[in-house]
Amino acid sequence: MSHAVPSHPAPPGPPPPGPGRGGRWSRTVRRLAAVVALATGAALAGPGTAGASATGPTEARAAALERVTSFGANPGGLNMYVYRPATLPANAPVVVALHGCTQSAQVYSDNSGLNTFADRHGFLVVYAETTTVNNANKCFNWFQPGDTRRGGGEAASIRQMVAHAATAYGTDTGRAQVTGLSAGGAMTSVMLAAYPDVFTAGAVVAGIPYGCGTDVVSAFGCMSPGVDRTPAAWARAVRDAHPGFAGPWPRVAIWHGDNDPTVAPRNADELRDQWTAVHGLGQTPDRTSTIGPNSTRRSEYLAADGGASVVEVNRVPGIGHGTPVDPGSGAEQCGSTGTQHFIDSVCSSYWITRFFGLDGTTTPEPPVDPPVDPPTEPAACWTANNYEHVRAGRATTTGGQVYAKGSGQHLGLYNTFVTHTLKESPAGHYVVADGSCP
Repeated sequence: MSHAVPSHPAPPGPPPPGPGRGGRWSRTVRRLAAVVALATGAALAGPGTAGASATGPTEARAAALERVTSFGANPGGLNMYVYRPATLPANAPVVVALHGCTQSAQVYSDNSGLNTFADRHGFLVVYAETTTVNNANKCFNWFQPGDTRRGGGEAASIRQMVAHAATAYGTDTGRAQVTGLSAGGAMTSVMLAAYPDVFTAGAVVAGIPYGCGTDVVSAFGCMSPGVDRTPAAWARAVRDAHPGFAGPWPRVAIWHGDNDPTVAPRNADELRDQWTAVHGLGQTPDRTSTIGPNSTRRSEYLAADGGASVVEVNRVPGIGHGTPVDPGSGAEQCGSTGTQHFIDSVCSSYWITRFFGLDGTTTPEPPVDPPVDPPTEPAACWTANNYEHVRAGRATTTGGQVYAKGSGQHLGLYNTFVTHTLKESPAGHYVVADGSCP
């Protein structure tokens, strides 16, 4: 995902193999993917720098990462790197960070801003890295069953990195979190579902729900226009990833740009549906507010006992596909825009660190500003053809017909010729507002 090829599987071909990483099909997929990567190099560069600072990109400063050459079982063939702050207390938390396609551990380290808060709050960052041997575009294989199941492939390698961090660096196995961008975001979903006993929380940036893509063809559809399932169906996929697990389930933060052309914004809605249902909650937020310098819209879903939010959705206005950053030295600033898919907007790593409870508080605090009740928010309106409404997650399609998400109003045929204005109020609920939207 970090780019235009689905996180990016190779082109459609014969059916996927059974369990295991080898075999003729696996070798064929890698060869085909390499051809696609060469043939679509321009597409892979994709639109990701939109929204960069008007003064030019910020130069990324290389962080000192430690390469861990041996961390135990590594069935997924991944690389492990560690960022260790100068002062790392005993039993420190650990955050696993997963890069996007064509990226590396170093690129994600230099631009995401996570190291700023590791230094400030004293936690270890483990940067997992995949290679072109696994995927020609260096994407985590979030759509390959052999890499997404508990106990096997890339998922098992990442889990082993957490275990190694505890023995080698003294981190607390009870305070492990995971985050990632795009393909790394989709792999974050994998880790939360396959290892809910390992990770207490996760943050999915421009990612995809667990269980959406299980082969090359379905992966493309998951990215765009996205897949609409019931909350119960999405939750069942998570529970089936670790049968018998009774909780507590990880807390999940979801981040997505409103104008993402690569991974349709509707995936944020489906992720919300998945994890609210896992936690036994409804899909109407308990609290809404805006955060950051760009008024990112936050919706929070509180625990059944009324405590801290267990699911939150952060919709970042005006940006495309990438990790939101806000270069600078302010308390809520971080990151660099020195390479693609790190977009000058809001420091998502600041808010993710806070959601993880790593900023010195035992539970994340509510927003400083009084929460805004959904009906008092200015109505958000979009005018587009039915194809674009579906692609953006504002509507769904069944049998060639299109229906507004939330209200279920019929919009007509699924094509580019029928145009409507949709109004969103409250979040995730759309109604037809042709000629009447403010």
